[in-house]
Amino acid sequence: MAIKSIIIKTPRGQIVNVTGKGGSVKAKFEWNKEFGAQKTELFSKAQKFLDSEVLRTTSPYVPLDTSMLSKSGQLGTTIGSGEVNYIAPYAAQQYYGTAQTRAYGSQRGGKWFERSKIDNKEQWIAGVKKIGGGK
Repeated sequence: MAIKSIIIKTPRGQIVNVTGKGGSVKAKFEWNKEFGAQKTELFSKAQKFLDSEVLRTTSPYVPLDTSMLSKSGQLGTTIGSGEVNYIAPYAAQQYYGTAQTRAYGSQRGGKWFERSKIDNKEQWIAGVKKIGGGK
């Protein structure tokens, strides 16, 4: 499922009064007004990075004859959407119905995303965290 758009919204401020045995306390909570816009932009950049990296690092795993299958991933993907699509008419058959290795390239074969994810997931996560400000 593609991510249509992530927009971070912040709640309005709030004033809280608490009264106890020792008296009362008044607290005012306010969000940084720029927080939502800043985080939305960071998450958008992180998603674009991830989509691009998945295409780039998965390319060596895609079966290769004329290279149209790999190019169909670039053509079928809107960078930043959160969804990578290989749109060649034979992509699903190649993905699910063929061996996971080829005589001409031991990495190339079926289920290329799953195999690429095993090898590249930590790199993808590290990049997204760096861009998105995560830990």
